[in-house]
Amino acid sequence: MPTDIPGIHHVTAIGSDPGENLAFYTDTLGLRLVKRSVNQDDTSVYHLFYGDYEGSPGTSMTYFPYPNARPGQVGTGQASTVQFLIPDGSIEYWRERLTDAGVDVDEPTERFGDAVLPFQDPDGLPLELVARTDAPAGNPPDAPVPESHAIRGFFGVTLSLDSADSTAPLLREMGFQETASEGDRTRYESAGDLGYAVDLREDPQAPRGQPGAGTVHHVAFQVTQADQADWREVLQAQGLRPTEIIDRKWFESVYVRTRGGVLFEFATEAPGYTVDEPLDELGEQLILPEWLEDRRAEIEASLPELSIPSTPN
Repeated sequence: MPTDIPGIHHVTAIGSDPGENLAFYTDTLGLRLVKRSVNQDDTSVYHLFYGDYEGSPGTSMTYFPYPNARPGQVGTGQASTVQFLIPDGSIEYWRERLTDAGVDVDEPTERFGDAVLPFQDPDGLPLELVARTDAPAGNPPDAPVPESHAIRGFFGVTLSLDSADSTAPLLREMGFQETASEGDRTRYESAGDLGYAVDLREDPQAPRGQPGAGTVHHVAFQVTQADQADWREVLQAQGLRPTEIIDRKWFESVYVRTRGGVLFEFATEAPGYTVDEPLDELGEQLILPEWLEDRRAEIEASLPELSIPSTPN
């Protein structure tokens, strides 16, 4: 058996305006743009990667921003909420910061003993900040958010499902254990320190999710290169149909559609975003994997202008 999965590697969502997306995740949320590339399956669209200073696994929120994309519908068969981890005592700082930035912020609430601040990104994707005393120190960028309040990475995701039974067995196989349940929500946790929580929320009456701006495309879980082929065999043994191992340059990936309809990815923790850029220059240039480099002129001509903010550190 492969090693249990420690948590989420990255989450990829669909956006619309790339400049607005960039400004929100860097200027407002204080994440660093750690890779500026293109969707390898549709090179007319950027693939923007945000994270801590080095884009560590467990911190990386990535986006396909399609200009003028139609809004999607958040619903069952999707990761319906993305949750970021912040230090305990930071909720009021973030509530004020987000409100001042004109962000749609809900009232703070409590879930399973944790303070939670729900809000939405510019395309309406539901996000939450979860405050915990055990939030790791991490390696956040120096600005614009003070280190004492900075996002540390992922806390987890909420998966909206017709039935939790469609997905719970796979999570248990991956090493996630049920830790809490309340109403229509059941929490599963791994042994990692980032991206370790997956909430299964059952709502058979909810509308089916529809892809588009403001929805999650897939949730990627962190695996080692040594274990990835074994995880692919596990997925096949579960009666699922995983892809072959795909080289994404900064990690290798296996994708699978779960029985609940959510697209999972199993992504390796290496080689990482510094394999083709110096650490202090991450995100400053359009980076293409070598198999797309001979199309650079064509690709650059098809992309909209994107202003890259400076990232001090």
